[in-house]
Amino acid sequence: MNTLLLWACAGIGVALIAEALLARYEVLVYGAGWRAPASELPDGTPYARGAAPDAPPAAYLVYLDGIGKRRVRDSRDGGVLVRALLTKAPELRVLGQVQPYSPLAAPLADRPVWAWLRRHAGLLLFLHNVMQVFVAADRRYRPLYNRAVGSQIATQLRLAGYRPHSGVPVVLLSYSGGAQVATGAVDELHATLRAPLLLLTIGGFHNGANDISRAEHLYRLTSANDRIERAGTWIFPQRWRLWRGSGWNRALRAGRVTVHRLDPATHVGPRSYISPNARLPDHRSHLDRTADTVIGVVRAREAARTPPAGTAGPEAGDRPA
Repeated sequence: MNTLLLWACAGIGVALIAEALLARYEVLVYGAGWRAPASELPDGTPYARGAAPDAPPAAYLVYLDGIGKRRVRDSRDGGVLVRALLTKAPELRVLGQVQPYSPLAAPLADRPVWAWLRRHAGLLLFLHNVMQVFVAADRRYRPLYNRAVGSQIATQLRLAGYRPHSGVPVVLLSYSGGAQVATGAVDELHATLRAPLLLLTIGGFHNGANDISRAEHLYRLTSANDRIERAGTWIFPQRWRLWRGSGWNRALRAGRVTVHRLDPATHVGPRSYISPNARLPDHRSHLDRTADTVIGVVRAREAARTPPAGTAGPEAGDRPA
């Protein structure tokens, strides 16, 4: 028994070392200019769903999923959150295909070696994406990672019909480790699209180092029962109040962060933020409450941005508060 345990620990250790090395491969390839992020989607996969691009939608919403994201078409929750948002807010144009854990936008499950691993050692798929979160948070690779994924998001938005300088808001909705990617993409999206940016994190796991001053606001959807998000606030010094110069703490002092409590939701499991089965006292599911909260925030910001009928709008170049 002890021998088996030692072998198991050794195997996990080897896997961790291998992943720590491989996770840096894509960002280094991107940085060297050997490959650019892919932009084409599989046949039959739309660049966005929801509102049509011919009449400007209320907002473009990009969903950056947690570490379970493995391919273009799927997400950890089977797409239930995106479907709920599309049903409840048809005025939004929603993109769910971005690969937040691949700087080269290469779906993990479509690679031959990973297809084999998915059948024989599925845990390594999650381990790969976990390692990518830490690469994105590493100060040595973070600028390249941010630029690569920000460029990927900007490209997908353009292909979905977004027009730079149009003034149509872009909402980055992120789950768990997707928050590291979302906060890192802000500067690249601002530079390339000049879009009003709104960030919403659900159980956001991020290191707090990225500068989000180019975003209008960040809404943090959280719960006292979310141990994984809370772990992120412990292990990353930039999330500590003492680190006053971090991007996160500067945003807090500037009043750019608003917290929405979604107690008693958990990060994952049958009582997670996106559970369609867990019920609240008002009989809504956790999924419905999360979708309603996201939509409520987006609509409230849009209402604040739109001047009342009969009044003049902001002067060209003005930035909404």
